Amino acid sequence: MADQFLENLAKQRLIRLREVRLRVGLGTSTVYRYLAEGKFPRPVQIGGGRVAWLETDVDAWIVDRVEASGRGAT
Repeated sequence: MADQFLENLAKQRLIRLREVRLRVGLGTSTVYRYLAEGKFPRPVQIGGGRVAWLETDVDAWIVDRVEASGRGAT
């Protein structure tokens, strides 16, 4: 079970803030405000004071927003 988790995690793509902003349509300050409010996925430290987000976390957040708007598949 743990091996499968690690294998799936290794296939994850990290995306930086620029791509996150393009994908979700939010500005930097809004992303960080949502993050502080617990409304946005937490980034991971990638070194040198830099952070990135797991692409799948951002994708899941987008899906949640679509479903919350009532436009999700029924």
